[in-house]
Amino acid sequence: MRKIIFGLIILILGSITTFAQLTFRVISIPANTPPDADIFVAGSFNNWQPGSAEGLLQQDSSGIYFIEFNPTPGVLEFKFTRGAWSSVEANAQGGFRPNRTFVYNGQDTILDIQIAGWEDLGGSQGSTASPNVSILDAQFFMPQLNRSRRIWLYLPPDYNSAGKRYPVLYMQDGQNLFDVRTSFAGEWKVDEHLDSLFLLGDPGCIVVGIDNGGANRINEYSPWIHPQHGGGQGDDYIEFIIETLKPYVDEHYRTLTDPANTGIMGSSMGGLISFYGGITRQDVFGKIGAFSNSFWFSSASFSLPGEWEFQDDTKIYMIAGGMEGSGQGQVRDMQRMQDSLIQNDYPETEVIALVDPNGTHSESYWARSFTAAYQWLFSSTTSTQDFSLADEGIIPVYNNGNKSVNWTNEKNIPVKYQLSDSQGKVILRGSSGEGEGQVYLNEIVGGVYFFTIYSASGRMSIKIMVY
Repeated sequence: MRKIIFGLIILILGSITTFAQLTFRVISIPANTPPDADIFVAGSFNNWQPGSAEGLLQQDSSGIYFIEFNPTPGVLEFKFTRGAWSSVEANAQGGFRPNRTFVYNGQDTILDIQIAGWEDLGGSQGSTASPNVSILDAQFFMPQLNRSRRIWLYLPPDYNSAGKRYPVLYMQDGQNLFDVRTSFAGEWKVDEHLDSLFLLGDPGCIVVGIDNGGANRINEYSPWIHPQHGGGQGDDYIEFIIETLKPYVDEHYRTLTDPANTGIMGSSMGGLISFYGGITRQDVFGKIGAFSNSFWFSSASFSLPGEWEFQDDTKIYMIAGGMEGSGQGQVRDMQRMQDSLIQNDYPETEVIALVDPNGTHSESYWARSFTAAYQWLFSSTTSTQDFSLADEGIIPVYNNGNKSVNWTNEKNIPVKYQLSDSQGKVILRGSSGEGEGQVYLNEIVGGVYFFTIYSASGRMSIKIMVY
């Protein structure tokens, strides 16, 4: 009899486990949700499928959205969508919100949820993107990864009037670059920074922002596999940029396509993939901006400089904050990488590694670091504001060896010149008559400057880095 009773208990307990359910109830949705919208849940329990039939929520008689299912007990990560990652849930401002997490214990559980906003519909705060920022494509197909992604495009203020070609900077985590509405914990203000520099004489740059893949972010941002965190799709991601995205941009926009005028930049895991892509494909990317790099993800990253020789036109700009995480691991890793680069014959003049004692692992730190990185990386790029000066044979060149700017003047045209800092403050002015010109900058404090030559027919500016 005891055996029979014990067996019945086991069967009853098994039945309880089998039929225990987890119920998500969405008790509040944003007021701007389309009335006919379907809502889905995507998470670790359904392979992060944003619009699968299994993740579709139903509505009860009171209009409450709900879904019942039987996930494996443990830590669950999930988000709600309206059927695609482009219409994923957001914070109250319409910006990025991290994955939801819930520890499921295998018992009947009802979890009430409020959705505060949708990324594609925004929130209470409007867009902060400049007018010259647009969405190149909300669903740009990535054949190398068999998925689609939103792509942002920043064009210089004079793009539609100047008729010239521009360097291009490819940046990761596009959600965080231009618009606080789509950003996670703030934006980089890339558009505002570049618009301000343009007014100070910067020749301009096209920026292509690539949204991260949400649940696929870590997979795409590392070529190596981490035993706990994933990875392994980095080569495919870089191939997407080089073989699919860049050719499209070069075909449809006036770009300077050579490595000296092509950059790649990102932060954290986005910094890791930018560094990896830049080092391994120096035939494409000559400018590498890598902020708060996740070199910890794989020790193989430190071997890259020894595996890939330095090529002309390559410049590397790295930063790390003294307050990133616990200890000084971020700083140590960056300095270790800097040592590896130098030991493997990467010129010290082409590698910058800066430590900000107050820098944190945050969008605000990367935002305030962007301008200096951009100016240094593209300081060797000469661009004319008016091509008539080049036609007249007036071409300034900076010689860092003797800290002088020299220019030819084939037609002996009187010119004026000025040197201004990155904030637009004029440091010196002068004029030159017939013949070649030369200005020494020995007394100038190190930094990024703009040297501009004026004539009656136009002007030409170059960015220079004084060491």
